[in-house]
Amino acid sequence: MNRKPVYLAVYDTLADWETGHATAYLARAGYEIRTVGPTREPVTSVGGLRIQPDLALDDVRPEDSSLLILPGADLWDTSDDLAPFARKARAFLDVGVPVAAICGATAGLAREGLLDDRDHTSAVSFYLAATGYGGGERYVDADAVTDRGLITAGPTEPVAFAREIFGLLGVYEGEVLDAWYRLFHDSDAEAYAVLEKAGARQ
Repeated sequence: MNRKPVYLAVYDTLADWETGHATAYLARAGYEIRTVGPTREPVTSVGGLRIQPDLALDDVRPEDSSLLILPGADLWDTSDDLAPFARKARAFLDVGVPVAAICGATAGLAREGLLDDRDHTSAVSFYLAATGYGGGERYVDADAVTDRGLITAGPTEPVAFAREIFGLLGVYEGEVLDAWYRLFHDSDAEAYAVLEKAGARQ
């Protein structure tokens, strides 16, 4: 199957731990993962990893994509430097291409108005309330939430974040998706048998 690439946003101070489950298993499922920076200049994660983006944000076309992933980063809360990524997320959603945002990226989307009319979650409700956004009544106290093509999750839920992505893209479904989640979230050894039977790679 010829799948369109998944775009992973990368920027200084990005949280290394938040997207690894998702990108690893998307790649195993045949998706090309392409990194997108503010420019093509290298960026450095909060863990000190230096990343050379594959392309600059201005060069990304939502129509050529399967998904945009926005990880958290200190910069979401300390400057407006990442606002262009939130605007790009709007462009993705406007043409029906899904977006997945975790941690601080949810605050960026709140500031952009993208959470005002969608169910969503984040670290805690008052974190998003501090942005002054208008979607407080749509906040859901859950590990991850999907609503109309937009996935949100808090910083402690990278496995649930990946689960929502896999479900939305059809990478895993039903009991296989549940088993994958139980294996990586709960270390449930019984989940191995389900995945083995389905031929899913662990």
